[in-house]
Amino acid sequence: MFLAHTARRVTILVRRALSETMSRYLIRRIEDTPNIELHVQSEIVELHGSGELERVTWHDKRTDQRVTREVRHVFMMTGASPNTEWLAGCVALDAKGFIKVGADLTPEDLAAASWPLARAPLLFETSLPGVFAVGDVRSNSVKRVASAVGEGSICIQLVHKVLAE
Repeated sequence: MFLAHTARRVTILVRRALSETMSRYLIRRIEDTPNIELHVQSEIVELHGSGELERVTWHDKRTDQRVTREVRHVFMMTGASPNTEWLAGCVALDAKGFIKVGADLTPEDLAAASWPLARAPLLFETSLPGVFAVGDVRSNSVKRVASAVGEGSICIQLVHKVLAE
């Protein structure tokens, strides 16, 4: 919606139906905005250009067609599923794959991780001492950029604390 105020045209590609991930109010605003072109059940398959982005190709799953259009900029929202499988066995994850930190770590989590310190994990500290997680990847996070930035700034102080230990 923000880009639609200044751009001539905004093309939105959504991998699923909007109703699965978005409020009805926002869906209505998108549908009612004349310079927004919406493509549901579509995903980017190729980026084209020489030195800069010139075109984007996407696959429309409804029609099984590939569509290529001139596009100069791509902004991505990668979704609400964390890409943390590679951390399994390294730090404690919740049932949905988000990283557990601080007070969300149970005694069982800490025992499984062989938590070696006398102190409890700090606010954004994972089950691996000195490793922190903030933002969307963190279990029970607010899932907003402003919150992630704030968490990151707090985390810097915690990192200094750990380094001083």
